[in-house]
Amino acid sequence: MKNRVVKALVMMMAASTLTMVSPVGIYAEETEAVTEAASEAGEEDADQAAADNVAALIDKIYVQERTDTTDADCTAAKEAWDALTDAQKELVEGEEASPEYFGRDTGDASKDDPRNADEIGDNEILVVSFGTSFNDSRAEDIKGIEDALQTAYPDWAVRRAFTAQIIINHVQARDDEKIDNMDQALQRAVDNGVKNLVVQPTHLMHGAEYDEMVEAIDSYKDKFESVAIAEPMLGEVGDDATVINDDKKAVAQAITDAAVKEAGYDDMAAAAADGVAFVFMGHGTSHTANVTYDQMQTQMENLGFTNAFIGTVEGEPEDTACEAVIEKVKDAGFKKVILRPLMVVAGDHANNDMAGDDEDSWKTQFVESGAFDSVDVQIEGLGRIEAVEQLYVAHTKDAIDSIAK
Repeated sequence: MKNRVVKALVMMMAASTLTMVSPVGIYAEETEAVTEAASEAGEEDADQAAADNVAALIDKIYVQERTDTTDADCTAAKEAWDALTDAQKELVEGEEASPEYFGRDTGDASKDDPRNADEIGDNEILVVSFGTSFNDSRAEDIKGIEDALQTAYPDWAVRRAFTAQIIINHVQARDDEKIDNMDQALQRAVDNGVKNLVVQPTHLMHGAEYDEMVEAIDSYKDKFESVAIAEPMLGEVGDDATVINDDKKAVAQAITDAAVKEAGYDDMAAAAADGVAFVFMGHGTSHTANVTYDQMQTQMENLGFTNAFIGTVEGEPEDTACEAVIEKVKDAGFKKVILRPLMVVAGDHANNDMAGDDEDSWKTQFVESGAFDSVDVQIEGLGRIEAVEQLYVAHTKDAIDSIAK
């Protein structure tokens, strides 16, 4: 922008000099050029200012705490975005803001159900998820679990809560879909006179997010006649990598069954015979529950799946980091790789960290290693696998039964 203005000033000075030695016609041409350059510079400044305004509004709602102005801020951000031209939208850039915040197509939000209705009744199953702004994944993965629970327990009202306010704000601003956070969902239950509350987390493990959820529930416990928290997907964590349980076995079997079916093989052995390795990428955590991923690797080995490898994208990956997993697959002699998320939801991590085109994505790193003939991806969350949904149904039943005792 500054270069444009400087150029315009230089041209203006040149034009002034020309008036001492040139005809009036030349002076008029130079003056017109100066005016045009200044106008272009002014337009670019205005475009950037409009884009910067949207970026600031996005950054304001990209926060983990809900405030008294959150609803208005979400509306203001979307209205300001809609007022931009296509060219201006490409200029949006902030601390967290980018054109993808509003512009990326993640599917049809109308397929989802925020499950934030009142008239709950005496019995509620509150399904707590981290959440995702990917509309199709939210509808297939999170809603898939919620639908399975509602079908299994028709006498209980199933409601939803997300723990990530950043995601709640994103979905509300972009799609006008309002999802309760933990406090909103629990207060809704209180206001509706719920007597028996069962909380089913969709988290994989007893990690940091699970602990934060329990803390939030503890502050509301005395407002209900009974409260029970169901197990997360993989059950108890255990002390070391050798500790496995029926939940881990069920998930290992379910995710490998889904993976080989999607890849066109009868089973894991058939895929292995064809030189295919499946790499299941989890989130990872700095919490002590990170050992769960090593336990899942143990479970795969116990099932005889020599071509199943567990990795993590964040936290303290150690031997589950991408480069370490690449070496394991190479050393095992597999020449074809299929990447798939070990996550409830196929959201941002699955689409970007695993399957994206950036140089640090897992797909790119596997390709750039030059060690494999092919690297493919399956972008499907665990939440859409029926066996996993039924595992949550079983966990919820245990929690309901504990209330009845």
